Amino acid sequence: MIDSIGITLVAFGVLLVLLFIRMPAGLAMLIVGAAGVILIRPTAAVPVVAGEIFAVASRYPLTILPLFILMGNLAVVSGMSQDIYRAAHIWFGRIRGSLAAASIVACAGFSALSGSSLAAAMTMGRVSLPEMKRYKYDDSLATGAIAAGGTLGILIPPSAGLVIYGIITEESIGRLFMAGVIPGILLTFLFVFIVWLVVRLNPQKAPRVRTSIPWRENLRITARAFWVLCIVIVTIGGIYAGVFSAVEAAGVGALLALIVALGRRR
Repeated sequence: MIDSIGITLVAFGVLLVLLFIRMPAGLAMLIVGAAGVILIRPTAAVPVVAGEIFAVASRYPLTILPLFILMGNLAVVSGMSQDIYRAAHIWFGRIRGSLAAASIVACAGFSALSGSSLAAAMTMGRVSLPEMKRYKYDDSLATGAIAAGGTLGILIPPSAGLVIYGIITEESIGRLFMAGVIPGILLTFLFVFIVWLVVRLNPQKAPRVRTSIPWRENLRITARAFWVLCIVIVTIGGIYAGVFSAVEAAGVGALLALIVALGRRR
């Protein structure tokens, strides 16, 4: 029989080999762990592996992820994602490169609804990229603004990355959310400043967009985007104020997004 030290060394060796052949890390660790349990106690292999998988997947804080994903999907269906972009375009409409700046701000706003970098980049890419192409924005500026704005989803609460990090390290997810707000806002303004600087140095990258929108229409567009701000304030502000936990905030946010979608008959 191989002693415990020998089993450990063999397990590490097999794990390194599996990682070297580019097997996904999670699958490699599952195979090595299951094999180790079989060697030590064959009859307990299936219950132990199944129990661990179920225990990890059934952790209560993981409920946050599908709820915020649902909230993001409802934001897309109800048209709130387009409202964010249009309102941001109005706010930055007087500066050159306003469409790129609006894309970044809209990505930040949608990240506060979905918690996903990929979802923010894909959603705002479909909304803003055709507009920037229509006004002959440089491809590098257009795609760069969307890609940079999408990364805000990993920092701005309710970030899925912060949720997973909090579960793994057993840190407070609410405190992690609070820690991500100010850096996320600062990074958003920094990205907008970079767009302004790039366009100022090279005006050819972003032709000036001249649009004349009546002030009543401006107010209407801003008012439609106000629902997004309300949902973010209630969910994130509720966590800050200690009114409810991060999981409860996700449920409240999904419910509010559903109410808005139903109110708009979407």
